[in-house]
Amino acid sequence: MNHEYLPIAGLSTFTSAAAKLILGADSPAIAEKRTCSVQTISGTGAVHLGALFLAKFYPGQPKVYFSNPTWANHNQIFSNVSIPIATYPYFSKSTKGLDFTGMKKAISEAPDHSIILLHACAHNPTGVDPTQEQWQELAALLKQKSHFPFFDCAYQGFASGDLAKDAWAVRYFVEQGFELCIAQSFAKNFGLYGERAGCFHFVTGAGTDAQKTIGRIASQLAILQRSEISNPPAYGARIAGLILNDETLFKEWEEDLRTMAGRIITMRKALRAKLEEMGTPGTWNHITDQIGMFSFTGLSEKQVLELRDVAHVYMTKNGRISMAGLNTHNIDYFAKAVDKVVRETQG
Repeated sequence: MNHEYLPIAGLSTFTSAAAKLILGADSPAIAEKRTCSVQTISGTGAVHLGALFLAKFYPGQPKVYFSNPTWANHNQIFSNVSIPIATYPYFSKSTKGLDFTGMKKAISEAPDHSIILLHACAHNPTGVDPTQEQWQELAALLKQKSHFPFFDCAYQGFASGDLAKDAWAVRYFVEQGFELCIAQSFAKNFGLYGERAGCFHFVTGAGTDAQKTIGRIASQLAILQRSEISNPPAYGARIAGLILNDETLFKEWEEDLRTMAGRIITMRKALRAKLEEMGTPGTWNHITDQIGMFSFTGLSEKQVLELRDVAHVYMTKNGRISMAGLNTHNIDYFAKAVDKVVRETQG
């Protein structure tokens, strides 16, 4: 261990393992050497590096399309590099699930060759994900429109507890021959928030010149990285790299992920059961239909403020809660507080 600079593209043992984690160790893209990976300042830095690269090299003057809603930082990051932004419908307030029809319509109406930002799993902030069948429909639609997929993956393994399942959409798109990029964060699934361990991956389509193309892309990404941060921080990458490359530690980490994801899933089931048991007005199946750390409860801003004032329960004004904040000691209190405020504000 030392405090010397890492290479501009980062710690190679970390970036290569990170690529296998998201793309799959048997990925055709890795086998055909048409991927490149750059260590970044967590997922935020990966999104920024990708946005900066596309602003500089993507042909034409494309817009980037985000889900409505999306992680708030997406808007600022792409605006900072002067890529125009637009949105596609995503969350249905009536069903508290996916507005798949609206999503497909907006993507089909977007100009050809647009950039479509997609959350790989555990959509932030809604917790609503497409099914595998819906992902297949989206892939067909994006291919028909020649759109460019930009995946943001901040919760792999932390959504379902299954690393492969959480990466399914990304791997499917690669199998379908897309050229795409991925922003990958290790803040949540490794608990390395403060160490800013992340990775940006670019995958080119298959072809005789794919390796030359990815070489040029890697070179340009290194030039951008050099002017932005010079080189990335070492400590978090060393921790993640050590675990990802050690079979025993990797299995232990996988078990930890299953434990944490399982706990959150258990809290979802318990919260829904308690609200339904009390006959709380409304439907609450969305609590268990959604996935990941966050849930859009469907509570209004008025109800959220009432909960804050009366019960000292705090959440964002749009009704989003962190499921990780619920446990066996506070879930009864939370459910009763929600039940009371919903009843008092009906009509």
